Amino acid sequence: MMNPEEKKAFEKQIHAYIGKEFGPALVGQDDVNQAMVRQWCEVMGDANPAYTDTEWAATSSRGGTIAPPSMLHIWVMQGYPMAFIKPDDPPVDRQRELHQIFDKYGYKGVVATNCTTEFFTEAKPGDSIQSHSTFDTISDEKATGIGTGYFIETVTNFTNQDGEKLGRMVFRVLKFIPTAQPAAAEESSGGAMSKDPTRLAPALGHDNKWWWDAVNNDDKVLIQRCKSCETLRHPPRPMCHKCQSLEWDSIESTMDGTVNSFCVICYPEIPGYSYPLVGAVIELAEGTRLVSNVVDVDPDDMVIGMKVKGTVEQVDEVTKLPQFRPVKS
Repeated sequence: MMNPEEKKAFEKQIHAYIGKEFGPALVGQDDVNQAMVRQWCEVMGDANPAYTDTEWAATSSRGGTIAPPSMLHIWVMQGYPMAFIKPDDPPVDRQRELHQIFDKYGYKGVVATNCTTEFFTEAKPGDSIQSHSTFDTISDEKATGIGTGYFIETVTNFTNQDGEKLGRMVFRVLKFIPTAQPAAAEESSGGAMSKDPTRLAPALGHDNKWWWDAVNNDDKVLIQRCKSCETLRHPPRPMCHKCQSLEWDSIESTMDGTVNSFCVICYPEIPGYSYPLVGAVIELAEGTRLVSNVVDVDPDDMVIGMKVKGTVEQVDEVTKLPQFRPVKS
């Protein structure tokens, strides 16, 4: 714990970053291109002809295809090299430099809290996308449920090769000192045991509470179905994306699935999870996709297209989740 003088010096150091850019603008390694747009639309299930149908787009008001606005930050992402950056590596920009200062003083936890994006105009095939990121605000120290820390808000402006503004993203993270887990009650033998932390609880709202109730109360995974056109959809939402009907019911999934994509999460380790943690997008037999974990598998054995079978399981003292396992041939 820092004394008042150390805390004052620390805060002066971090607040000095406000208004500074991370470094030189990031320039996309590839210009906007139809192949990447097509792959994005396939993964996202987006059939908007403005993105992929060149003949249809040629007759539209834009005169040609455009890139989905949601791809804007994708063009400048640094990709796989980021996975090989170690916490103690020399910082490559001011963002990592600032985070290393926080780490040095014990604020090693980080969690994204907000992201707001505005779109001004569309990117088109052939555009070179650039991003310019600046530290906008750093809060005073705040006490939160997961620990004490500081909110860092950054602003990123996206432009094309002509300097035309395409969009703006405000991103907010919390750098924090994780709250220590409370100790369990003393055992009758006199020894003390630490209570295991639980996974992060889902945010429940009007549109998804019914889905979680089926998981928690009935050990079932339900898939929302439009009553008008019978289109299945997940995650739950109030309106059908095909016919705009607000009427819906649900069907129960068989939990037979195929791994559509996956990642192996190793760092940072969040209390309540076992590592390495395999997170996967599962294509259910019914046709919708679900983000879940694949368990009882060596991460090196994971492959796209792997057949899996899911069940609803108690993963900690308070949490039930769908979990999938490889189907043995």
